[in-house]
Amino acid sequence: MSFENHVQAQSSPPAKKRRVENHFQEVEMADSTEKEIDEGLYSRQLYVLGHDAMRKMGASNVLIAGMKGLGVEVAKNVVLAGVKSVTIYDPDTIELPHLSSQFFFTENDVGKNTADVCQPHLSELNSYVPVDVLKGELSEEKLKKYQVVVLTDSSLTDQVRIGEFCHSNDIKFIVCDTKGLFGQVFCDFGNEFIVSDIDGEPPVSVLISSVTKDTEGVVTCSDETRHNLTGEDYVTFKEVEGMTELNGCQPRPVKELGPYTFSIGDTTGFSDYVKGGAAVQVKMPKTFKFKSINESLNEPEFLISDFAKFERPAQLHIGFQALHSYKSKCGCLPRPYNREDGAKFLEVVKEVNTAAVAKVEEIDEKLMMKLSYLSRGDCSPMQAVIGSITAQEVMKACSGKFSPLVQWFYFDALECLSEEEGGDELPEAAAVPQGSRYDGQIAIFGSDYQKKLEQLKYFIVGSGAIGCELLKNFAMIGIGAGPNGKVFVTDMDHIEKSNLNRQFLFRSWDIQKPKSTVAANSVKRMNPSLNIEAQQNRVGVDSEDIYNDDFFESLDGVCNALDNVDARLYMDRRCVYYRKPLLESGTLGTKGNVQVVLPNTTESYGSSQDPPEKTVPICTLHNFPNAIEHTLQWAREKFEELFAQPPDIVCQYLSDPAGFLARVHKGAGNEPLMTLRTLKTAAVDKRPTKFPDCVEWARLLFQEYYYNTIAQLLHVFPPDHKTTTGQPFWSGPKRCPTPIKFDPNEDLHLQFIVAGSILYAETYNIKPVKDKEEIRRMATAVVVPPFVPKSGVVIHTTDAEAQAASNAVTSDTDEMTAIENSLPSLQELKDLKMTPLDFEKDDDTNYHMDFIVACSNLRAGNYSIEPADYHKSKGIAGKIIPAIATTTSLVVGLVCLELYKLANGNKKIETFKNGFINLALPFFGFSEPMPAPKKKYYDKEWTLWDRFDIQGRKEDGSEMTLGEFLDLFQNDHRLDISMLSYDVSILYSFFMQKAKVTERKKMPMTEVAKAASKKGIAPHVRNLVFEICCSDDQGEDVEVPYIKYNFK
Repeated sequence: MSFENHVQAQSSPPAKKRRVENHFQEVEMADSTEKEIDEGLYSRQLYVLGHDAMRKMGASNVLIAGMKGLGVEVAKNVVLAGVKSVTIYDPDTIELPHLSSQFFFTENDVGKNTADVCQPHLSELNSYVPVDVLKGELSEEKLKKYQVVVLTDSSLTDQVRIGEFCHSNDIKFIVCDTKGLFGQVFCDFGNEFIVSDIDGEPPVSVLISSVTKDTEGVVTCSDETRHNLTGEDYVTFKEVEGMTELNGCQPRPVKELGPYTFSIGDTTGFSDYVKGGAAVQVKMPKTFKFKSINESLNEPEFLISDFAKFERPAQLHIGFQALHSYKSKCGCLPRPYNREDGAKFLEVVKEVNTAAVAKVEEIDEKLMMKLSYLSRGDCSPMQAVIGSITAQEVMKACSGKFSPLVQWFYFDALECLSEEEGGDELPEAAAVPQGSRYDGQIAIFGSDYQKKLEQLKYFIVGSGAIGCELLKNFAMIGIGAGPNGKVFVTDMDHIEKSNLNRQFLFRSWDIQKPKSTVAANSVKRMNPSLNIEAQQNRVGVDSEDIYNDDFFESLDGVCNALDNVDARLYMDRRCVYYRKPLLESGTLGTKGNVQVVLPNTTESYGSSQDPPEKTVPICTLHNFPNAIEHTLQWAREKFEELFAQPPDIVCQYLSDPAGFLARVHKGAGNEPLMTLRTLKTAAVDKRPTKFPDCVEWARLLFQEYYYNTIAQLLHVFPPDHKTTTGQPFWSGPKRCPTPIKFDPNEDLHLQFIVAGSILYAETYNIKPVKDKEEIRRMATAVVVPPFVPKSGVVIHTTDAEAQAASNAVTSDTDEMTAIENSLPSLQELKDLKMTPLDFEKDDDTNYHMDFIVACSNLRAGNYSIEPADYHKSKGIAGKIIPAIATTTSLVVGLVCLELYKLANGNKKIETFKNGFINLALPFFGFSEPMPAPKKKYYDKEWTLWDRFDIQGRKEDGSEMTLGEFLDLFQNDHRLDISMLSYDVSILYSFFMQKAKVTERKKMPMTEVAKAASKKGIAPHVRNLVFEICCSDDQGEDVEVPYIKYNFK
């Protein structure tokens, strides 16, 4: 379409006035008006962008021109992100092929205006973002109202005209376009675009042990901790003793000297360094200078999308210009797979290249023919990829957060075409329009392939952010929309407010409804032909009667949309077992990854694992914290120790005293004694009967945590304590603490009492008082015993000491007996009803995070650690994974491009692409999946996809015995089995008693399995999985595949 001087022929009806909330609610402060962000809605995105970037976005008005598949993808993500307003513009009317990728259009909308149909759907996505339709002429006067202008599906003439105007008027300008399996993005953010944070990574902070006085002062890190700084970084310092001039100094450039040292310039005029302190990275602003689109067409800068296609951007830069020229001359784009149009287009390409300043030396004619053949193509995954990248650039333009795309980006997914000889050049008749909603996709892959897509059966595990995007793409592609096709989706979670910011199939009125059901209904409206079944099952051993052999064997593939590693690993094992392709993906803020697991070809998801998370030493956590992360983890542990574990122990005891005590006595070390102590304390010693008792408990707990424990620590290790080597004990990461005296007028002190007492009351089902003044009065009245230091207390300073001491401790049987004898009878405890609290971070009314924040920040106060606000505390204590809609949309677009290849029957490993992306940088990295590692016994090579398939049921209906099983491997495979296991049970081993071996050899295999495991075999199970240790005929141990034993 052309936007140039367009005037809507018919005036639009008057817009209805509607109430639009502003996500920045104004809160009156003492000296200013601060705008608050709805943290409940934007929670996960705030951990990606931060409050400052969100506020800048909240002041930005965005115009998006073009509302076909690409435009709506951009708009959807921008509206979810939370800008001030979005205005959409598209004078065109809806045609049936637009439904190939435009998820808000239905067949009933054909003939209506595209923007008018989109507007109400986009408005529903975020009540804080008004979405308006621009009518009439797209004039320069109207353009001035916007901070960002985005053109999709536009002519080169319009791009240059509007782009030059935007450049000269400091309006951020973005162009994006897709042509079949090709995509393009262009950005111009003006002559001076300042970025406050180029990568979004948290600033590095490292403890230091020395700073030299020199023309190049050298900083050494404490305890050989890597600083992870580069020569482009700047640092300042805090808490340095001696060389105090460094504290809060202007950012100083870093020169990397080694992993543990760096220099910071001239320090000769400073005082001598004494001890302590930390170097803190400072994020320095960076200025980017952009060329206008006219200038950039002639002098392009490219962001590489795939380093295996390094030369392609320059080719496509000419190719896209040639498509504009062809359409201008011929009135339309080349027809799909039309050889005559392709030849004409190739001539246009040569003309454009000859006239271009940025010409290529040799035109890739094969590539250009594909561009011609696919130029009318329209598929949802490509719109998702290019649309999400564009939406992220809009957010950068609004916020100045993250590095912008400079300036041209070209992407193609030609590997999706058939890898068979000539498969990438269909006969023209195969791609002619069918009068179908899938015509845009048929123009790329042909009508036969479309039928194949519709018959697929796929399992989507999870319907959160990734799951929603997968379902949207499946609906647009038509997967499972045929008579024999089907999509299964399962998710046991329900919708929460924080989901709405990136899980776009959900609306505010869906909160607390099952995710899978709402998501399935939403995409069914997008494509009524979609055959979809929503379930609320957790995938795992417990649901294998549902997701059984018949279920998996009927599938064509699985897409994971999971948020935890254990579930991913489980589904990975199932896919390997059933030899089904798995499309795995994940996101973390602006980072995303895609992995293709191809049966009999690639490694699986479980073949490689991320390094384990760094753990905080126990001694650091309990006695020597030096970072807010330490105090938050400590607070989170205290929540469990106070409000979850004691009520759970009491409930177990009250339900079955004898069984509970029997289980307790089986515990190791001093665990039995500690459990009994907890039981007696909760059920007897500190059992409250009324709410003031809970306040008294909280007040005494405050005293214990923040005064007595710290005073005892200082009694053992005074501030001037020296180590055995004569060094100050309180140095380096060990911060000397200070006890805190309770002050009822201190908000943080009172918050601890209020939250603690209310939560304690809830565990005992006592009605709490929530009036702060009343609780303050109660707390003030509590009589607190004075602190008396204990003698002989041992405080461990290393984890090794603590572990050794723990291993040496056993439960005192006399004390255990005394506790058991002192427990009241069940009759005496009949009125005791306790409720364990399950930590929930996203409910701001339940006092859980109020307790965590107060508990952590008070301990931070003990150790002079900078406290964390509610938002930061929630992110760390709740282990919230930062998330943003753009990354999710992009990752799922890439997943679905891989699915195209699977559906096409592609088998070559080089056809597939594992991907890693980071939209903040931006960075795109693609590589071939790793082949499955090969192992060998005798001359037989095998991989994780191989196994022994043993038919255990004989022709006469009887079952193979263990003896026959062992003989089978000895005779047929020349393998001598020394150990045979099922699940965690040993069925046979060379060291087993001879009598038991003789007995078991006569038993059927399933009976041996039941006897060894002491449990039955579920009715739905048709096969058992056995593992064997064995040796070859030379007596050498060999590694072999597992065994699938079929007994039904």
